[in-house]
Amino acid sequence: MRKLLTLVLLAGLAAMVGIWVLWWSPGPADKPRTIVVEQGATLGGVTAQLQNAKVIPGTARTFRIMARLFGSHDPVQAGEFEIAPGTSGAGVLDLLQHGQPVQRLLTIPEGMPSILVQEKLAALPFASGPAPLPAEGSVLPDSYGYRRGEARALILKRATDAMGKTLDALWARRKPTTVVTNKSDAVTLASIVEKETGKPAERRMVAGIYSNRLRGGMKLDADPTVIYPITRGKPLGRRILRSELEADNGYNTYRRAGLPAGPIANPGRASIAAVLDPAPTRALYFVADGTGGHVFAETLAEQNANVAKWFALRRARGEIR
Repeated sequence: MRKLLTLVLLAGLAAMVGIWVLWWSPGPADKPRTIVVEQGATLGGVTAQLQNAKVIPGTARTFRIMARLFGSHDPVQAGEFEIAPGTSGAGVLDLLQHGQPVQRLLTIPEGMPSILVQEKLAALPFASGPAPLPAEGSVLPDSYGYRRGEARALILKRATDAMGKTLDALWARRKPTTVVTNKSDAVTLASIVEKETGKPAERRMVAGIYSNRLRGGMKLDADPTVIYPITRGKPLGRRILRSELEADNGYNTYRRAGLPAGPIANPGRASIAAVLDPAPTRALYFVADGTGGHVFAETLAEQNANVAKWFALRRARGEIR
């Protein structure tokens, strides 16, 4: 009887040791391993992948048994997961069920032109397929998550769908004071506002000034509209030439009154909202103030005085002679 009891105890101890080795002891991974769980995948479908990647002790079958006996019954998440060296079987299951997937992001800053959006898409690590060139003004600046192997065209579609939804929502809340009469013109004017000021607090004021100029039939005289046909929105890297200021190409707002032929960048939510609810102002002019912002004027005389101050400041800084 004592011998039988000893055998039972030894068998129980061996079973406990075996369970600990298969479930709670450090796993076999000797370096970080990446596992991609597809949408709709089940634990049963993932275990062979875990075994092949050598991140679980034992076999796929024993892992499934341990998971049923000792793990949570929550479903595994879709996404890309990085499994640290030595992660136990229990830790692997918890990561797939409750952990944070690897977050890959495409970040599109406000005012980025589409040619640079395309370049960012093309440079995405682990994305697949060609990078389409989006229509100017069709992309909502934001951060977009993507998974390993996802097509670049699908990532871009999320950004263009987001612009469509955002524009619809903002257009529905437009104020009677807006000068634009359709969503396309709203994006075009917002792209100019976006390129003209980097200060969020100035957006509505700049939108108000351009709205006043459009109502009065004045030219917008916006430098970014001169640059756009030359570089497609990339930095010019030099001063604008007289010949470029005089070029009649559909975009140059020094040449003709009204809006340019289309957007000159991808404006963000705030600039679109500013165009649809511009600041009430009588100002018609603005010029840089040397701090990253602008000073505004209602008359040409005031504007000329402000411009003179700006040039004097630039000469004092040694930027011009």
